[in-house]
Formats: sequence, structure tokens, C-alpha cells
Amino acid sequence: MIEESDSSGPLQRSNRSSRQLREQEILRVAASLTSEGPSTALSIARTHVLRWAQNKAIGALPKEAWEFRDFEHLSSGRSCSAIHLEEDGKDIWSLRIEDPDKEIAGRIWTSEITISSDGSELQSQFTLRLLVGTSERFLAIEPHVPGVVRQIIDSPGLLAGSYRLTDKHLIIKSQRSIELLIDALLDPARKLPIIALSVPTNSSDPYTPLLDPVVLAAACAGLAIVVVVPSAASWALTERFGKQLSVYEGAARVYLPGFTEDANPFGGHELLLPHNFSSLSTADSALTRLRWIAANGSVRRLSLGKDILAFSAVKSQALQKRQLALQDSGATDHERLATATERIRLLEVQLAESRNYEQQFSDLHQEAEQRAETSEAQLRAASFRVQQLIDQLKTSGVTPDAKINLPESWDAFCNWCDVNLAGRVILSPQGRRSLKSAEFEDVELAARCLRWLANDYRTAKNGVAGGSISDAVIEAGVINAHCGNDVYEIEWQGQKRTVDWHIKCGGNTRDPARCLRIYYFWDDISQQAVIASMPSHRRTDAS
Repeated sequence: MIEESDSSGPLQRSNRSSRQLREQEILRVAASLTSEGPSTALSIARTHVLRWAQNKAIGALPKEAWEFRDFEHLSSGRSCSAIHLEEDGKDIWSLRIEDPDKEIAGRIWTSEITISSDGSELQSQFTLRLLVGTSERFLAIEPHVPGVVRQIIDSPGLLAGSYRLTDKHLIIKSQRSIELLIDALLDPARKLPIIALSVPTNSSDPYTPLLDPVVLAAACAGLAIVVVVPSAASWALTERFGKQLSVYEGAARVYLPGFTEDANPFGGHELLLPHNFSSLSTADSALTRLRWIAANGSVRRLSLGKDILAFSAVKSQALQKRQLALQDSGATDHERLATATERIRLLEVQLAESRNYEQQFSDLHQEAEQRAETSEAQLRAASFRVQQLIDQLKTSGVTPDAKINLPESWDAFCNWCDVNLAGRVILSPQGRRSLKSAEFEDVELAARCLRWLANDYRTAKNGVAGGSISDAVIEAGVINAHCGNDVYEIEWQGQKRTVDWHIKCGGNTRDPARCLRIYYFWDDISQQAVIASMPSHRRTDAS
């Protein structure tokens, strides 16, 4: 047993370091103000911010605040200050306010809000950062946008791209709204995630999901769009995207910006199944999870200096302008030194913020790596167990997958593969796209070939069965062979992978209706075949 010494040393615990204040950024909001008159929108929005800040401050804000001028209001842990900068046609007003947590001692919330207008733009910009300073090692909170965001959403209004922001959930009721939802999901210009809450078919109210959409929409105003998807709309999503990319029977899914019809169903568009929030406590946990996804996503997606203006950066710019003015006016050395010192202090603050920001991302990256390592270990264990079960079935005289129904159309093919061959064969995004224009007539033959990859080929790759897979006959006229001159590379999970094998039939014909080519490679980590392209012959310089 190691006993703590009362002298300092490498094993001596430091109470000071364990209680060190650490600032963490919780969320970011960036949007355009909506109004026919940009100057009017600026004034309305800034007034909302000041009224909100006044409710948090101790004592009345100074007269300069309500005139949108520079001010500094210091009041025992609730400091509030603002900078107004007008330069080169730009009108930038930035406010920072600190607010001690009402329940946790030592936890301090900081909000930075910048409302600006560029003379070359028709719309004004609203940005917000929410940070927390705390000595807590684990931050047990439920992210929620500051109330001022909801006030400005109400008036003058906010836009994220072409989408008007709201703090209310949307209900998909009509065929037109279903079409609009599908268009929004696939819109490459969409900037915010869409959180879809489905309704079980046996629900007493067809428009009430298992998770509370009112609470979620209010918490994620400006961070995400919350929609309620009744069962009829769920069927429409399933028909368009397949079961693996849809959301139904009470489940919730987060459709991130950049979602496509050929997205990996096990990728970043997180799905929360209803059995995970069957009680009040687990439902609260699920809501918290969705709120964190929206909040963390906003920090990753929006860049400081480009999408978000930090208060320290605006103040530093204002001080630089003042420095030049003092120099031109022949100010005393004392005045110029005081301004330079203040600007240096702000630059140090910016540097510290950048370091905190980098550390926050480093921590997130480390957590992601740990999750990835755990997931890979679990995946290998699951693959090993799958192979064990397949071998047991064969030993019992049962042919694995012999009785599964084969797809009769290409529209059903992706979903069939995702459901029946999960963990053994996976379609890459490129493979999914190639199936959209499939002309090969015998869909069931292609399915049987993938079933061979899931069983015989996978067993051979795992070293369970002897024999070579090269030139293996899958069925009459269909063989597995090396690609030869048709070898090529694709990007798979952030890495370049060589596609060097294919299943082929149809002889030398180039008729896409009769010529089958399934290009694939073996992934050692997931222990499965990855389909790179199918079902037609890939056009290359060699072919």
C-alpha cells in the first residue's frame, strides 16, 4: 500500500491542480437576422440582448449600454461589457457577460454575443458562444441555448442558410411536408442537423413521440431542427432511404448536415432505439444525449474568426484602431502605453482561448480514439462469435442463410444486404451509389454472390476452411477472381484501400443487363468484405 507523504514529491497530490478552473466551450450559434431593414434588425436584436443581460447583472447597466456604445459594468462575478466597432463599412457590436451558476459553487457561465452588419451584405449576422468555467472534472449538465436566442428567433428572426430557425418542433402531417422533409435531409447546403423523433404505430396520439419534442426544440433552438415523424411519414422515409437510414416505431435519429441517400447506416447519423428510453429516467438521458450531439456539433462545425466572432477579437481590433488614432493625434506616451498594454492582455486572452479550444478538441479526439479502440475490439469479438456460430450451423448440417429471402429488385437490395449480411458484407458509399443505376437483370444472382462472400469467402479468409478463393466457382458461369489490370483504389473510413478482387459472369460481353461485376476488398479490422462497386463492369483505361 502506498501512503501519502506530507512532503512534496511525485506521488504527492496537489489540491490546487485538481481544483484548477478550466474553461470549456459548450455551444455556438451563427445565423442571419431576418428583417426588411438591416439597421432595424440590428437595433431590435441588440436591445433584446441588453434586456437579457440586464436581468442577469447586479445594478442597472450604464446609459452608454442602451446607446449601443462601449461600456463596462463590473458587479461581483456578474461582469458585463460591450464593444462597438465601426470600420470600413462594418458595424460590429459585441457583448460579454458572466453569470455564476445558481446551484454549483465556482461554476461560471460566460456568454459572448456579437451582432454585426457588413455594408456589402443585405442581412446582419448574429453569433453566440456559451462557455463555462469550472473546476469539475466531469461536467454533468444538459446543454441549453441561452434564452436570448429564443427571443431573437421570435423577433426579428434568424436564418441558418435558407432555413428559418424556430424554438418549436415541426410536425410532418401532409404529403407536401414529407416531401419538404426529404428535400431538407438531402440538401447539401443544410447547416444544421435534423433531429427526427418518430411516433409508434400503436400510439394513442399519432403526433406525440416518446421523447418530449417541446423540451428538445427549446434547448436546441439555433443548434438543430426538431421534427416529429408520424408513422405514415416514417414509411415514406423508409421507401426513400431504406430501413437502415429511416426512423420509425418511436426511435430517434440525428441526420447530420451532408446526409445522402447512400450514407453508411452505421455512420455518424446516430440512431436511438425506443427500448433505450422506455422509462422516465432513460428518456431524460436520451434527451440529454441528443442535446449534447447538437451542442458538440455546433462547436465542431462553426469556426472562430470565420463563422463566430469572439469578444476578445473584437475588443482587440477596437484597441488597435484606438492605438492608430492616438498615434495620429499625438497622444502622450502614457496613453499609448496603456492602450498597448490592454491590447497585449487581450491577445494573451485570445491565445489562452485558442489553447483551451485546442485542448478541448484534443480531449474529444482522445475520447473518440478510446471509443474507436473499444469498438474495434468489440467488433473483432463479435466477428469471431459470428464465425463460431456459422461453423456450428455447418457442423449441424445447416447451410447458413439458405432460407433467407432474396431481393427481387435493386430498390430493395441495399436494405437486404444491411439486414441479412450485417457484420459479414458491407456496401461502401461508392457501392451504394453504383446500385442506383443498376441494369443487370438477375438481382437474385447478385444477392447469391454476396451471400457467398458472407459465408464461404469469409470462412476462407478467417482460415477456417482450406483451399484457395482465387478462381473459385460460385455457381455455373460465376467465378471469383483477381481484378488484374482493373485493380483500383477507393477511400474507406479515412484511408485509401485497394480494390483487387471481383466476382464476374457474362464472359466478354459489355451488355450491363447480362454482365455482372462485383468489385470488393477484405477489411481485416471489421472482418468483412467491403463492396466497392456493382453490378456492372467498371470502365477503366485498361478495359
